[in-house]
Amino acid sequence: MLELKDVSFVVEENGGEKSIIDRLNLKIDDGKFTVITGPNGGGKSTLAKIIAGIKQPTSGQILLDGTDITGMSVTERANLGIGYAFQQPVRFKGIRVIDLLRIAAGKDLKIPEACKFLSEVGLCARDYIDREINASLSGGELKRIEIATVIARQAKVALFDEPEAGIDLWSFQNLIRIFERLGSEKSDRTIVIISHQERILKIADEIIVLADGKVKAQGASEEILPTILGTSSAVDACSLLTKEGGEI
Repeated sequence: MLELKDVSFVVEENGGEKSIIDRLNLKIDDGKFTVITGPNGGGKSTLAKIIAGIKQPTSGQILLDGTDITGMSVTERANLGIGYAFQQPVRFKGIRVIDLLRIAAGKDLKIPEACKFLSEVGLCARDYIDREINASLSGGELKRIEIATVIARQAKVALFDEPEAGIDLWSFQNLIRIFERLGSEKSDRTIVIISHQERILKIADEIIVLADGKVKAQGASEEILPTILGTSSAVDACSLLTKEGGEI
């Protein structure tokens, strides 16, 4: 289980302090496909980075299976099984796909093993295994390769920060299929996705609504999604979701 206790994140702004995450308490069970959504500026990406160790909370505590990981580095958390996929995947000139998968797996993967991970994300292995992670790859290809690295790492908690950002509709359709398959697998892997996309929300086991740095709602998808789509008061649905047909 991933648990956050009274976590806050405060930054300096215009000579004062601005609260991005405000005394947040949250539990995410093992094996759940969880989507965190909410209005822009609500703290979603910051929360993902705090869980991954990219940012350190101003106060509070983060626990993974009862172990306090608050002061641990990104590397230490990765070794415990926390994987993170950026909104914009990093390009590595001179590094091939096979090299990146070996780094992620932490061992000298054989070609057949590496090809299996690429096949899982819908890429023809022989076309990509020796490609460089550079500008020759599209945004959609990079996203799928990054997901393959998270799978190769066998992350216990896999965090994806707005995986739909900056990709075309065709690539988005492929991503949906990948997440549908990952979500249908019966395993202890916990998937946490930051997203506004209704189609991603629909395949979640659980939805967390984050606004003003606080959890406004959390529960099963079939309970929370109708509330989001039908709301017209506290949090405007238009600011929560980018529906199909909108900008991706």
